[in-house]
Amino acid sequence: MAAPERPLPGEVTATALGTWPGEDPVEAARIIRGELGSPHLPFLAELPDRGVGSDALGRTAALLVDLSVDVQPYGWRIVDRPGKDLKRARSALSTDINILADVIGAEDTAAPDLKVQLRGPLSLATGLHLHNGERALIDHGARRDLAASLAAGAGSYLSRVAAAAPGARLVVQIDEPEIASVLAGTIPTSSGYRTLRSVSGQEATDSWKMVIDALRAAGAAEVVISVPDVEAPINRIVAAGADGIAIPLRALTSRQWEQLAGAIEGGKRLWAGALEVSTPAAAMPRVADVVDTVWRPWRQLGLAPAALGGVRVTPSDGLARLSPSAATAALTRLTQVADGLNQLALG
Repeated sequence: MAAPERPLPGEVTATALGTWPGEDPVEAARIIRGELGSPHLPFLAELPDRGVGSDALGRTAALLVDLSVDVQPYGWRIVDRPGKDLKRARSALSTDINILADVIGAEDTAAPDLKVQLRGPLSLATGLHLHNGERALIDHGARRDLAASLAAGAGSYLSRVAAAAPGARLVVQIDEPEIASVLAGTIPTSSGYRTLRSVSGQEATDSWKMVIDALRAAGAAEVVISVPDVEAPINRIVAAGADGIAIPLRALTSRQWEQLAGAIEGGKRLWAGALEVSTPAAAMPRVADVVDTVWRPWRQLGLAPAALGGVRVTPSDGLARLSPSAATAALTRLTQVADGLNQLALG
């Protein structure tokens, strides 16, 4: 296999957030790696259409060390011993890693980078339930144990991926889709009659740092935290030591852009969710329009064009709700947007 070509310094690149339509991991790997070749960032796809265990929550729960889960009518529950649902999740993940190794092995030139995704500790605690049916988020000890278990399992996961992609620079995206509600105390109890107490910002920072440190020790070259735009805890993510922030741009406030600008000037990467995919049937936005969603606020904030090199462009959401052809078109459009931003960065 030819040596991978490294991205040029300061080059805008493209990636996606991880989910992919359909049930065929071979097809997904080939399309993603074909569309996101060097200098872009291909990823190990999540295929939720395959069912239980292939959803984002089950996939991450399969990584936990000394904690087992199964599926109940209300969702994933922490249990005393592994059952068929956990075995199914682990089997699907192992299959995906093996297929990735085969696809990479057949390539003439492998991409230099590879991304994997996992659910962050607080959103994991929101989605997993205790024996009594309540969310694990309700209990401080359960939250602490989940973060520690995830940190231990994430490192082992990264080692397995590294073996499947020899020499690749490994990037990890930590997804926290529930973080605004967790910090605001608006997550409902299992009964739905009240809400759970808010988690402190400091606990969020500490939990993320624990996982980030474990990932770095396992060889991660870059770790970003992905959050929604609503009440995004940008400063907390920076304090946790993440290398970057993945966030959709569609509704960012001026204050949030200012926080992002500070993070960028401090050396953090922006993963800009610039390509709107929230409506599956919507037409693909024009390249110029997507470029403008990044370039216009960038210039308004006085950020240097050369600093665009720290940007990765992504869709605003996962691609699983699209058709395979539309998801493929989204990747193509993202690489075109990256090219457009690179032209602006060069003046």
